[in-house]
Amino acid sequence: MFNKNIKLVLTALVIGTAVWQFTETNIGNGIMLILLSLVFVFLYFKNEIILLAFLRLRKQDFPGAKKWLDKIGNPKASLVPKQEGYYNYLNGLMISQTNMVEAEKYFKKAEKLGLNMSADMAMTKLNLAGIAMTKNRKREAEQLMIEAKSLDKHNMLDDQIKMMKQQMKKMGQPRQQFGRSGRGGKRF
Repeated sequence: MFNKNIKLVLTALVIGTAVWQFTETNIGNGIMLILLSLVFVFLYFKNEIILLAFLRLRKQDFPGAKKWLDKIGNPKASLVPKQEGYYNYLNGLMISQTNMVEAEKYFKKAEKLGLNMSADMAMTKLNLAGIAMTKNRKREAEQLMIEAKSLDKHNMLDDQIKMMKQQMKKMGQPRQQFGRSGRGGKRF
């Protein structure tokens, strides 16, 4: 994996070489080099390691996705802000299985940096709402669920939002105790 600035330098060098090939009347080489430079531009905006981690995640291979994400040593230097948001989003998804506090940090970073797709941002907000609900922060959870609902344009998260609302209603109800109160001992 290359640093984001190295990708830009490589793009400039390849385009420069393509222009040189055009001046030498090697049109085929020039066109091929222009196409090669487009690969570097694509990889500047879509990081190859994050794409491979997404592929692993689609197969439900959490350890494999984590292994790919661990190859990114310094996310701030290697990634543009949106990619860094996805880096934090993917880490939050994987860590949410084991450590909610750490996952909340990753999701908040992803929310702050932003994500390209509104469905991904809705999923981030929904995960943050679930974490807030487990920590008994009901108002924050409700607000995050409203934001997630507004971001979910294709209604892909409707079932999860309904389920969380039902859990939130149960959370607000007082617990009733049935049976004897324990005062007075046995009755005959």
